[in-house]
Amino acid sequence: MELHTGAPSFIKEFLGSTRIFVKAVDEVLEEKLLAQVAGQQLTPSLMKVLELVAFTDVGTLSELAAFLGISTPAASKAVDKMVRRKLLSRTGGESDRRSIRVSLTEEGRRMLAAYDFARSNRLMDLFTQFPPEDLKRVATLMDQISAAVVRQTDKAEDLCLQCGIHFREKCLVRQLLHTNCSYQEQRDRRRRLQATAGEDIHERSNGMDRGSVVPKQP
Repeated sequence: MELHTGAPSFIKEFLGSTRIFVKAVDEVLEEKLLAQVAGQQLTPSLMKVLELVAFTDVGTLSELAAFLGISTPAASKAVDKMVRRKLLSRTGGESDRRSIRVSLTEEGRRMLAAYDFARSNRLMDLFTQFPPEDLKRVATLMDQISAAVVRQTDKAEDLCLQCGIHFREKCLVRQLLHTNCSYQEQRDRRRRLQATAGEDIHERSNGMDRGSVVPKQP
């Protein structure tokens, strides 16, 4: 009995293939490989946090939550686990937990390097059997389709596709849709605030220096 109706078969086959691919990557290249490297110390979701802190300029708990699309308490819980396991360290946040800054520890860097090395070897063994031109063509097509999907929403800026931890240097939403995702918006707002605060401090410092100058005696 045909359970799926409506869309042409080639569309359903394409979507089915993409879901199967993602499932295979998640279970074989993520879960099983991570278990071999980290044992029970890290789950895929916690490794995502580790990669996020390492490969993007996320620095605060609120930015971490925005990038992952979760609440600040949920992000705080994940960070707490990794701090206990000595993979992350945190500073600040005495008056506001959202301003807690997180960074990798030496053990966190070692764990991430071991996982990245094992994954790179597995990816090389897997993908070198396919022509690079074919892979680039498929990647370009997937980006175009992803952008078309995102265009279905009225507020693309509310989405974050987590490009920074998926082997991407540029945000797909910003690159193809010419707008910022939610994480980019928050990051740019933080940078503007930091720049404004730095200018204020510089101006106050200059004012103090001018006020402290002793006028020459005639």
